[in-house]
Amino acid sequence: MNDTFNVSSIRRDFPILSREVNGKPLVYFDNAATSQTPQQVIDVIVDYYSSYNANIHRGVHALSQEATDKYEQARHTIQKHFNIAKAHEVIFTSGTTHSINLVANGFSALLLSGDEIIVSALEHHSNIVPWQMLCERTGAVLKVIPMNLDGELLMDAYQNLLSTKTKLVFCNHVSNALGTVNPIKQIINKAHEVGAAVLIDGAQAAPHIKADMQELNVDFYTVSAHKMCGPTGAGMLYGKEEWLNKLPPYQGGGEMIAEVTFEKTTYADLPHKFEAGTPNICGGIAFAAALDYMNGIGFQTIAEYEHELLSYATEQLLTIDKLKIYGTAKEKTSVISFNIEGLHPYDIGSILDKLGVAVRTGHHCAQPIMDFYKIPGTIRASFSFYNTKDEIDILVEGVKRAQNMLQ
Repeated sequence: MNDTFNVSSIRRDFPILSREVNGKPLVYFDNAATSQTPQQVIDVIVDYYSSYNANIHRGVHALSQEATDKYEQARHTIQKHFNIAKAHEVIFTSGTTHSINLVANGFSALLLSGDEIIVSALEHHSNIVPWQMLCERTGAVLKVIPMNLDGELLMDAYQNLLSTKTKLVFCNHVSNALGTVNPIKQIINKAHEVGAAVLIDGAQAAPHIKADMQELNVDFYTVSAHKMCGPTGAGMLYGKEEWLNKLPPYQGGGEMIAEVTFEKTTYADLPHKFEAGTPNICGGIAFAAALDYMNGIGFQTIAEYEHELLSYATEQLLTIDKLKIYGTAKEKTSVISFNIEGLHPYDIGSILDKLGVAVRTGHHCAQPIMDFYKIPGTIRASFSFYNTKDEIDILVEGVKRAQNMLQ
């Protein structure tokens, strides 16, 4: 652990962590849904709207030029963070779901009936539904990499699914429901051996793992800013230049065109081809500020501390009678999904809320995982680098209290 890491100091950067909920100090363990935002990023958002709010790329006036410069600087910050070869391979989107739909829509023009696409059993609905829609449009066939009881993908089965018919493979880097870190390097390499493209959903990985696009050699990678201390409604699609040039535009409008007449339109070069309309300018700038903030702490430091929290929470929760953890993969991020035998997760979550503890309950937009385990859902506690072991103790005592009340 980095000697300079001081969680008490870090917590002071997050105004919301000082508030109370139901008369109790807030314990925020819903980071996998949305992380909290430090004052440093909030200040960037306020500064944008206070100082240089203007539309970008089109204006000759000072505010427009300043906003354009900041927005394009943000693109370069994202490029550097993910080690992306070219800035125009960074496409600003509203988040991971938007990014996935952009790619799925583009492949509608490239797939033929009988082509095969592969997803994993660990996917979020946003990485299932667009591909089902794509198959309905094109006649392609959707296949699924199965999982085991630990929440790990069966890689031998994946190998058997691959063939010359495989055109696309989609997998999350980290499972939002279980915290499993998938072997994406192996998944990417095996797909490339049969000539398939690969999209990795990095929404849950990006807060914990600094993914290197060139080292992974992935074709597409998606991220949402709100998972990593940034604002909602902002995100990124990385795509290799060769693939982005093959895909048709996702939306038509301003900014994504080179020339328009009533007879014909020609499209702008990357990245503008995929960035129709006025973007979330402030969101893009704040996304970059969030990356700067997290890099200031250090992703290795963050990973080490969050692993401490995960180990401690796992150990403490397993002292509770009849508690079962779902997702026991060897490689995990700081997410614990659990249930108490005989009790509904919603009921426990509601009692925890009364105690000021924010957890997520339900199927976490990963219903196939819950169906696999034959459960209605789980209680999910997800930890970030600004959480503490003392907060985990409050969670554990809250779960025990809920158990006593409900039995």
